[in-house]
Amino acid sequence: MAKPNSADGRTRSSVQIFIVVGLCCFFYILGAWQRSGFGKGDSIALEITKNEVDCNSVEGLSFDSHHGGEVGTIDESDSKPKVFEPCNSKLNDYTPCQDQRRAMTFPRDDMIYRERHCPPEEEKLHCLIPAPKGYVTPFPWPKSRDYVPYANAPYKSLTVEKAIQNWIQYEGNVFRFPGGGTQFPQGADKYIDQLASVIPIKNGTVRTALDTGCGVASWGAYLWSRGVIAMSFAPRDSHEAQVQFALERGVPAVIGVLGTIKLPYPSRAFDMAHCSRCLIPWGANDGKYLMEVDRVLRPGGYWVLSGPPINWKNNYKSWQRPKEELQEEQRKIEEVAKLLCWEKKSEKGEIAIWQKSLNADSCRSRQDDSQATFCKSADVDNVWYKKMEGCITPYPEVAAGELKAFPDRLYAIPPRIASGSVLGVSVEEYQEDNKKWKKHMSAYKKINRLIDSGRYRNIMDMNAGLGSFAAAIQSPKLWVMNVVPTIAEKNTLGVIYERGLIGIYHDWCEAFSTYPRTYDLIHAHGVFSLYKDKCNAEDILLEMDRILRPEGAVIFRDEVDTLIKVKKIIGGMRWDTKMVDHEDGPLVPEKILVAVKQYWVAGGNTTLSQ
Repeated sequence: MAKPNSADGRTRSSVQIFIVVGLCCFFYILGAWQRSGFGKGDSIALEITKNEVDCNSVEGLSFDSHHGGEVGTIDESDSKPKVFEPCNSKLNDYTPCQDQRRAMTFPRDDMIYRERHCPPEEEKLHCLIPAPKGYVTPFPWPKSRDYVPYANAPYKSLTVEKAIQNWIQYEGNVFRFPGGGTQFPQGADKYIDQLASVIPIKNGTVRTALDTGCGVASWGAYLWSRGVIAMSFAPRDSHEAQVQFALERGVPAVIGVLGTIKLPYPSRAFDMAHCSRCLIPWGANDGKYLMEVDRVLRPGGYWVLSGPPINWKNNYKSWQRPKEELQEEQRKIEEVAKLLCWEKKSEKGEIAIWQKSLNADSCRSRQDDSQATFCKSADVDNVWYKKMEGCITPYPEVAAGELKAFPDRLYAIPPRIASGSVLGVSVEEYQEDNKKWKKHMSAYKKINRLIDSGRYRNIMDMNAGLGSFAAAIQSPKLWVMNVVPTIAEKNTLGVIYERGLIGIYHDWCEAFSTYPRTYDLIHAHGVFSLYKDKCNAEDILLEMDRILRPEGAVIFRDEVDTLIKVKKIIGGMRWDTKMVDHEDGPLVPEKILVAVKQYWVAGGNTTLSQ
């Protein structure tokens, strides 16, 4: 490696002072910008950064990273970046792969038109999605669970449509979420209490949950205080912005549907799955939707169904549906559940709860059933854009070890690692990965002192690996959407779920299944090296801009040459950036690029001059 130039001839301690002091000043300025609630200065950010450092205390302080000789050969003379203009203000809630106009050109059978349909290359937008006028930073958790600023998602239709069900209420310049739902108008807490009388929710045994057809995700919102993290999904349909409301509340959610394509989650991922009047025809198509739930449900996991057709004998009149139709619907569900070897643990009121068998040995009779067809795929986690199958996912040949209760689960050896199921990752390598990311996180927290403040609630790791970034940042103040790219060398999403974390498969050559402005902090480790020659870096960065909130932050970690190219593109995107060295010093070729998206709205100005 080439020797550092004279500007680099500093001690390691000097470099560390340079990073900490310089970036502290950077985020002090950031803190002064931040808007929360009704547009006032962000008191949290100001309190965290107040009097931390005199930004002028180090004479001649530079934020430029000190690179080795290789960097000096890069010609940046033509450094003027391409400027990206704002998109039309009508596109402020644009979701590229769930675009309503495009969706209507696809068949309605089996909800095909509500699945992902991404624009071809020639139809991709190359502009910046604007925030609506009046946009403000969401309230901090837990206040955000109950209140969302109206300006952030100005859609009142649900306040009328779901008025008697206590979903959402409009009060002045905020939406209030009383915690109700179609099946729990008295509140999600009381509803969860009913479930907890059967399911061991309190002791950490149940940690990860899947909410199908989640509405505004009140079930997931109220599970949080009980130590359960729910992955909620719902289609972008006539219930305007339900997933957007969920994310504005600080609840994990994606746009999704049970249609013809497998869910973007690994097998044996969730401790519990839930449907509360989710309108999914569970008994239809020979039970393939229940078979898909069975695939993603962990052995010993629970499935909750509340609403029609449960207890149809007492409810068919109030549901205004023929009792014969409801009876047949429940018969089909019971039939498929028996085929899956689920045991019904409870049926009370309008709630039924089943439990999946712990292993294949406990249900040998099913294998002899002529109706039981088992999936033949060698890789049950190869699900991206794969058609849903009408077959039962077999239990793993190598018995999965027992999971510890959360939070011990977070750093225990995941069964997939212990059994050698993830090729190329040993127990020792897993432990080393955890140590490495604890070290990285310590550096990040020195760079950005807002990480621990509660300022960032919704966090995304674009290339999550073993989930060690999320484990290192773990806090009741935040959650991390761990994304495992479909082109990643190792399929590690199952490990992430075994740690008690959540995540999703995704290909970053396409748009993510979320609304604009839904993440506060994005972590991109090696993403642009991974996707080099796979797709356009500009498209990935524009998608990051779409899903990042105004004044949200991004931490890039990648090779220096890659980050220089990324930084140049960002120069035309209304982001502010600073490059800093690896925490081990300037001679390490991997660098950190920190970026903050400026505050600007449709027809408005930015926080800083261009």
